[in-house]
Amino acid sequence: MKRLEYRKVTMRFAGAKGAVFTAIEDVDIALDDGEVVSLIGPSGCGKSTLLNIGAGLYAPSIGDAYVDGERVEGPNSHVAFMLQKDLLLPWRTIEQNVMLGAEIRKLDKAKSRQKARDLLDAFKLGGFGERYPHQLSGGMRQRAALARTLAVDPSVLLLDEPFSAVDAQTRIMLQHDLAQTLMTAKKTALLITHDLLEAVILSDRVLVMSRRPGKIIDEIKIDIPDRDQPLKRRNDPKVVGYIERLMEKLDIGHPTLDDQALKATA
Repeated sequence: MKRLEYRKVTMRFAGAKGAVFTAIEDVDIALDDGEVVSLIGPSGCGKSTLLNIGAGLYAPSIGDAYVDGERVEGPNSHVAFMLQKDLLLPWRTIEQNVMLGAEIRKLDKAKSRQKARDLLDAFKLGGFGERYPHQLSGGMRQRAALARTLAVDPSVLLLDEPFSAVDAQTRIMLQHDLAQTLMTAKKTALLITHDLLEAVILSDRVLVMSRRPGKIIDEIKIDIPDRDQPLKRRNDPKVVGYIERLMEKLDIGHPTLDDQALKATA
């Protein structure tokens, strides 16, 4: 079953003095049930625009997006969005933040509270439910944001560089948490990242976009087992080859690749 689809999607925006520019052009993407796909490309190529279209926040100029076979015509309960900033509400406790989506959708309060607590336990935040965001570290807040994303039980997760604002050690831990959760909950996810290593170790496939107007110029299937074990995947000898291929498609020289990524794949 196709959980998320983009069919011949083009997006144009009005610029200054009546000018019109094309952000993305003729994009076809399809994600199967339970599949994790990363989207990489140069800054400004339209990656976030695609996520906004999938979430129903933008209507494409041409083409359509579909979630669970239904045309996306506005924000819907099948999709959840997670950004690089946790965006937790400072006046609400962590548990209350996790329950926010369920409250908006008017779901059963008792069941929503129990689900929030179960998710906090799963993300090693048990006992922190009554704390406020400012009392938690950046990594803990991002885990709380991931719990909030999952609390509404979406079919599709749209992840826009969710770990780019945390330090390297915390990022590795969060990658593990995300991979485990996506596999256990059998969720479908479209992930934007600028980290080529992250794209490889978290994904079933990596899609490469061109410069604006953004088009899909390559699809790379990641033939490495244990997608739920990104730490193990880091040490697979195939990783270096995948990263080199992605760098070639993005026209990146080796010196610009993050040293940490190179060390992790050595």
